[in-house]
Amino acid sequence: MTVRVGVVGGGLAGITAALRCADAGCAVTLLEARPRLGGLAASFRRGELHIDNGQHVFLRCCTSYRQLLDRLGVADLVTLQDRLDIPVHLPGRRPARLRRSTLLPAPLHLAGALMRYRPLSLPDRVRMVRAALALRQVDPADPATDAISFGDWLAEHGQSRRAVDALWDLVGVATLNATAEVASLAPGATVFQLGLLAHARAGDIGWSRVPLGRLHDDAAALGLHDAGVQVHISTKVRALERTAGGWQLTSEREGERVEESVVDQLICAVAPAATEQLLPEGAVDLPPGWSAALGSSPIVNVHVVYDRRVLDTPFAAGVDTPVQWVFDRTEQSGLHRVHPAPAQYVAVSLSAADDLIRSPTARLREQMLPALAALLPAARDARVLDFFVTREPHATFRASPGTAALRPPPHTRAPGLFLAGAWTDTGWPATMEGAVRSGNAAADAALAPAGAASGSVGVAP
Repeated sequence: MTVRVGVVGGGLAGITAALRCADAGCAVTLLEARPRLGGLAASFRRGELHIDNGQHVFLRCCTSYRQLLDRLGVADLVTLQDRLDIPVHLPGRRPARLRRSTLLPAPLHLAGALMRYRPLSLPDRVRMVRAALALRQVDPADPATDAISFGDWLAEHGQSRRAVDALWDLVGVATLNATAEVASLAPGATVFQLGLLAHARAGDIGWSRVPLGRLHDDAAALGLHDAGVQVHISTKVRALERTAGGWQLTSEREGERVEESVVDQLICAVAPAATEQLLPEGAVDLPPGWSAALGSSPIVNVHVVYDRRVLDTPFAAGVDTPVQWVFDRTEQSGLHRVHPAPAQYVAVSLSAADDLIRSPTARLREQMLPALAALLPAARDARVLDFFVTREPHATFRASPGTAALRPPPHTRAPGLFLAGAWTDTGWPATMEGAVRSGNAAADAALAPAGAASGSVGVAP
């Protein structure tokens, strides 16, 4: 008898789970509330331009995400560095670089780059290398690790405010969506161990050469269709109910109720607040209000089109500037169909943007254009052809101390009900890799014999 699997949510976690279950021979139905797939790693049209809703990169160590790209047949549409190389720009100064050695094993592969890192004094560089070696010994899975902040740990290991600003937060804010001061040590250690300290090539950076929608919407929709998955977009699931025949899903499309679905196994792959609202009482071993306690952290993206080229690398990081990271989006957006060369489109990614999420576009323009001009000399005389802002108020969960206990595993206490999402207990921060890993974990749990639950819960049999 064919097992019926329902997947609620069409982000990377839901796409991954649906493909895995379909490949195992299940009859899979995926329901997504948005009119597209891809979740928070997708694209939209702005006139003739293709705009990504965030500046998403991945690392060589993101093996599960890279396998998903292979499964979708789009691995040739991304670029992966031969070796980690981050241009670091400072206002009024020559850019620095963080570039790994190709000859030395980890963690020595970064020693030369750190010791030559000009934004820091020589004593700070020496202390930074010592802290990096100590960070290798931290156990991210230890509950005690999650109880303290990354910033406190760095301070205890001799890291100055300057070192945190110029290096630790340079990497950490972009991956944790939180500063070291407020982030838990557990995800902080995970980021640096997996990405920079464990293997020499792990931190090489990859990015898409096409709009993310080509990867996570178009290719995903085709891959799901070819796998036999029934996909329903613009379909919001309003309720889940355990019945004698399985899990019954009540959903609506464009405000109107649609035909109810009944499945044997159900994977819920939506945001924490939506998950808590949908789950039957007692399905997870967490206190009421757990999704609010897990919290969220925003990301703001500032998009600028110049009449000339101002950035000569695919991306760069900023120090001593409001500009955290800036990306060249000219090719991906199709800019030259609208504005001929040498026009360039750059996007500034601002993570942990609590102080900016409500700032009006005019105020962000007043702040960011001078900052870009100070950072990129060619921007000083360039004419701005377009300027706009995109915001994700709840881009990720807030990776603060104590949040590990609020990230549930894929199993629930309700038979046949499983969880996925980058916010679940993946061992990773809220990244594309974490989302894909969660989808794999949920599919593995659903495909296990009888989809055994980790306990029992008082819902109808």
